[in-house]
Amino acid sequence: MLVTRCFKLFIPVILMLACNSRQSVQDATTNATSPDTTTETSVKDTFPKGKIIKQVTCKSDATQSYALYIPAAQKNEPMAVVYCFDPHGDGTLPLKNYSMLADEYHFILIGSNNSKNGNDWNTAQHMWNSLFNDTKSRLPINTNRIYTCGFSGGAKVAGFIALHQSDIKGVIAAGAPLPEDELTGNFSFSFTGMAGRGDMNMTDLVALIDALDKTSTTHRLILFNGKHAWPPAGIMRIAFTGLQLDAMRSGLAEKNDSLIQAFTAEMNQQIEKDVASKKMIEAEQTCTLSINLLNGLTTATSAFKQRERIITSNPVYQQQLRTTQQLFATEQQQKQIFQQQFQQGDIQYWTTTINELMTKAKAPTAEGAMYQRLLAYFSVS
Repeated sequence: MLVTRCFKLFIPVILMLACNSRQSVQDATTNATSPDTTTETSVKDTFPKGKIIKQVTCKSDATQSYALYIPAAQKNEPMAVVYCFDPHGDGTLPLKNYSMLADEYHFILIGSNNSKNGNDWNTAQHMWNSLFNDTKSRLPINTNRIYTCGFSGGAKVAGFIALHQSDIKGVIAAGAPLPEDELTGNFSFSFTGMAGRGDMNMTDLVALIDALDKTSTTHRLILFNGKHAWPPAGIMRIAFTGLQLDAMRSGLAEKNDSLIQAFTAEMNQQIEKDVASKKMIEAEQTCTLSINLLNGLTTATSAFKQRERIITSNPVYQQQLRTTQQLFATEQQQKQIFQQQFQQGDIQYWTTTINELMTKAKAPTAEGAMYQRLLAYFSVS
């Protein structure tokens, strides 16, 4: 798949995965029971629609619970479902953020109250088994359209589930890459990486996207102005649109020409806005994203490809690309310096450094975003 051309030229970035080893993942999936994917014939439970239910307890395991949102217009027919994972075990948070998207796309949203940072993969697998089996038996879920979505540590959980459960059709990972040390083979699910330009894990996602370029896995990268946090609803809307377009492309949903035309117009407007502001890197990224999402659904992709060629041949773009490459190199060098200083424990050095980072991170520029990432990297480290 196409990925923003500027990132293909970046120096290699080491994925900093704060997860268990591959062996732990293998142990977890070997010991766990895979969820049953057969068609349910039992009568589904009745839950209020258009209202966030903060806690639904799993019938087979009272220690497991989830938040639930069923679109107001739901008509008791099988619906696509997005399972959400917050790093702090707050199942209601993503539902509050994205319930309007659920209404727009007719997705059921489910947020785990048990998935959180610190869980090992065996715990995550047990959580998923209980969560999936309970919701599948009680809700009108379309088992052909099951998606996972998470932020930070929750993104790693979303990826872990998709890597080890064949019925997942798509992953939205915000602020963290897949929880694997190596990428082998081609994945059956689509991968949408999302990160704020000030997110310390942005470079990890860039490296993952570069790795996925060497596979046939459907993947895309959505960057936005922000830090390490759940993406704003307006940005997440693009990711949800991607799931819908993927379903149309694979025949799991009827083709919606109105949605395709509206999305095409929206992307064109964004490109025009970025070009007018001389944000050529952002404009090229939007072209690439548009081509990725609309591929095979409309002839408009040809126009986006032509626009991309014009943008990348522009001297302003080429200068911005060189600057971005230099900033990435500087960022990696600075991280290495931080690692050395961590061993020395020089309080005066860190006091001065933190003040400088905080000042420089305020700049509304690509350099400012780099310092935001470094500041966040230092905080986590």
